[in-house]
Amino acid sequence: MDAAPRLPVDRLLDDPGTRIIVCCGAGGVGKTTTAAALGVRAAERGRKVVVLTIDPARRLAQSMGIDSLDNTPRRVKGVDGADGGELHAMMLDMKRTFDEIVEGHADSERAEAILANPFYQSLSAGFAGTQEYMAMEKLGQLRAREDWDLIVVDTPPSRSALDFLDAPKRLGSFLDGKFIRVLMAPAKVGGRAGMKFLNVGMSLMTGTLSKLMGASLLKDVQTFVAAMDTMFGGFRTRADATFRLLQAPGTAFLVVAAPEPDALREAAYFVERLAAEKMPLAGLVLNRVHVSGADQLSAERALAAAENLEEGGIVDQESGNAGLRDSAAEADATDAGAAESGVDADVDEITAGLLRLHAERMQVIAREQRTRDRFTSLHPEVAVAEVAALPGDVHDLAGLRAIGERLAAGVPAGA
Repeated sequence: MDAAPRLPVDRLLDDPGTRIIVCCGAGGVGKTTTAAALGVRAAERGRKVVVLTIDPARRLAQSMGIDSLDNTPRRVKGVDGADGGELHAMMLDMKRTFDEIVEGHADSERAEAILANPFYQSLSAGFAGTQEYMAMEKLGQLRAREDWDLIVVDTPPSRSALDFLDAPKRLGSFLDGKFIRVLMAPAKVGGRAGMKFLNVGMSLMTGTLSKLMGASLLKDVQTFVAAMDTMFGGFRTRADATFRLLQAPGTAFLVVAAPEPDALREAAYFVERLAAEKMPLAGLVLNRVHVSGADQLSAERALAAAENLEEGGIVDQESGNAGLRDSAAEADATDAGAAESGVDADVDEITAGLLRLHAERMQVIAREQRTRDRFTSLHPEVAVAEVAALPGDVHDLAGLRAIGERLAAGVPAGA
């Protein structure tokens, strides 16, 4: 099978036309680490970068030496800016971003009423799709500021590969949908006619909704809708604008995965969906790939050698001398030989154990290779960068630099 084309990471980072890099994929595959490593490498190659993370584990702050991340980009210290690069990092505050939208698009009195509304508080804190929508809102805000020439986005951890693309449109459709318009209708009619419309035309519907939602919640929703009336169109407009921004030539999507069947199956869904939506896919980052510096020794040969050592240890054991020793010198010589034999046995046992560990590693490597080959056979056009598994977690800038170097190399060290 032909190898997949190599993903030219440095070329992507150095290209001034690349303004947005979106790291997407299933949860737990290293999206946050990949986004941070790309940010560090791009900054140290002369770009002014901001990394936007939506990762709830907050590992990005630790690795970048920042006590805490919030909705404001913060400068990362320790990044080599000799070439004029800078690195900032921030973590999406979903509710604060929603509040900023309200404050920026409503007068102070209406904004205060919206922010205090119980339904709004629930919507802004946990409505399905709000996190993804607000991530796109924040991306649009950062892009409009022109303070950075590269934005790296770490997308929300989603159970479904399609949530990231679908949720912003779902929330925009909800806020601009028929249900909201029906609730808004009485307020739009206004005055006595409005009351008559509410009492006659909507009495059945509001009665049913009161039973389903509770009268208090229904009142909160109607108050929220009335206050947000002038803003609903803006949500849909901004969602559409950000969607077009993601389709623009200056955006590059990186699908991040691990060399495991479930993760690569999710990656395949992402690749297909991005193609369907005409999103610019740069390639696949394959994290935590296992490698060996002795891959010329196959698993089969390593197991055979381990078995030979173990069997040889048993065969070489000689029966003890039942006769009496004639002298102390002979006894000492016998003891020395036994001690040397014991050392050899220990060495053989350790060597056999190491051979078996190597055999297990080679079996894992072979299994990962088969999984990669299946993905490549389905998507031979997708460029791939492989990142070797590290012995420990990445927790500082040095670790992020190491990841960046492996990303740029495109293949794991030792492969």
